[in-house]
Amino acid sequence: MSDALMGPWVRRFLVEHLVSERNLAHNTQRSYRDTLCLLLPFVACNAHRRIDQLLVEDLTVERVRAFLRNLEETRACGPSTLNQRLAAIHSLGHFIGLHSPEHVQWCGEIRTIQGKKAPHALISYLEKEEMDALLAAPNCVSVQGRRDHAVLLFLYNTGARADEVAHVHVDDLDLGSTPARDSSSVLIHGKGNKQRRCPLWAKTVNELLPLIANRLPSDHVFRNRRGQPLTRFGIHALVERYAETVSATRPSMTKKRVSPHTIRHTTATHLLRAGVDINTIRAWLGHVCLSTTSIYAEVDLQMKAKALASCEVADGDTQKPKQRYRDDKDLMEFLKTL
Repeated sequence: MSDALMGPWVRRFLVEHLVSERNLAHNTQRSYRDTLCLLLPFVACNAHRRIDQLLVEDLTVERVRAFLRNLEETRACGPSTLNQRLAAIHSLGHFIGLHSPEHVQWCGEIRTIQGKKAPHALISYLEKEEMDALLAAPNCVSVQGRRDHAVLLFLYNTGARADEVAHVHVDDLDLGSTPARDSSSVLIHGKGNKQRRCPLWAKTVNELLPLIANRLPSDHVFRNRRGQPLTRFGIHALVERYAETVSATRPSMTKKRVSPHTIRHTTATHLLRAGVDINTIRAWLGHVCLSTTSIYAEVDLQMKAKALASCEVADGDTQKPKQRYRDDKDLMEFLKTL
């Protein structure tokens, strides 16, 4: 009977599977937990049972679909959020089916539920002059202004997420000893406890040195005015505050929602424009799959325009008579060399 109860499976799924086996990021773990906090009361109400008496079979395909409709209608959840909730349910079903052979058929039914097709949102990034204006926004005369400038520059240099920047410690920095500091880098602790090392510009190092002076290796690099570690919410507020300031003089930025992730997109796009290969950018940003990084090649309209211009047909070519295929000796010679 214990294998039929949903409660023990949920506990094992959250504690053993997500943490120990899959080592998912904390935000993903919380997202899955929040999904189950919404799902279980809904199913219990429909099944007329207490939550601790719910059976695995009580989670039917019809109830999952009703749950998703309820989220859409009462909580105004969009396709992206609904698909995230469904992914958590799919993962729970897969876990139960993997460890309980009698629930394999039930697992297959749950995993047949299709997600909603979400519109493909264009990635927002800043042009070089817009990014330069954002970096110049803080008043570097004050201590807080210098720290804010260092945060913005660090975000742009590394392309790190806000949460990754908030958790950088002094001993994560490897600052070169040469004046040029070409060998300087930082160890970034990414999603799912994955680590990557990112090079630092000499300018970034010069901004970081005053911040970490007389600090312990275990101290956070970025602190607030009270000396406490800067949180990801504080970094979000910092970026949005200076973006609003710059928007007053740059109308092009008023149409963009600027956040730390926008700066991350900006870093990737500018690296791509500078000729850095896509696989290096993947490692720079900490992406697992190359396909995730490839989206930046789609958003750069400037590169698309250059590519289009390189294959544009000249006006004079339209007046030339078309040659028949069998008369194209150069083409045949080319094919023979392959």
